[in-house]
Amino acid sequence: MGFCHAVVFVDHHNAQVVQFGTEQADEHQLHEPLSLTRQHASGVRSEHEFFGQVCDALEGIIRVLITGARQALADFQHFVDKHRPQTARHIAGYEVVGHPSVNEMVVIACNYFVQIDLTAGTPVLP
Repeated sequence: MGFCHAVVFVDHHNAQVVQFGTEQADEHQLHEPLSLTRQHASGVRSEHEFFGQVCDALEGIIRVLITGARQALADFQHFVDKHRPQTARHIAGYEVVGHPSVNEMVVIACNYFVQIDLTAGTPVLP
C-alpha cells in the first residue's frame, strides 16, 4: 500500500517519520550518525547529511507536515529550502510541538491537512 501523507518529528539528532493512509500508519526512526563526517570533522556537515537522510525518507510522499522544536524546525527548513527544493514542494507546513506519540502525530497532521484543504476551498471527504 502506498502512503501519500507523512508527519515527521525532527530534532538535530533524530527523526520520527510516520507515513499514513486512511487505514494504516507506518513509523520508522532515523538517527544522526554518531561520528562527525571524516572529510571535514564538521558537526554542521553531519547535520546536513542527517537532514538529507530525512528528506530521502520522504521520497514519493505527496504531503508532509514537519513537527518539532522551534530551532530544529528552523534549521531543517533552511536546509530543505536551500538544498532540497524538490522536497520543499511537498512540505505542507511546519508546526512547533513537544514530543508527541505516533498517534498524536497522525492526529496533528490530519487536523493540519484538513485545515489546509478547507482554506484552499478543496472539498474534504468525510
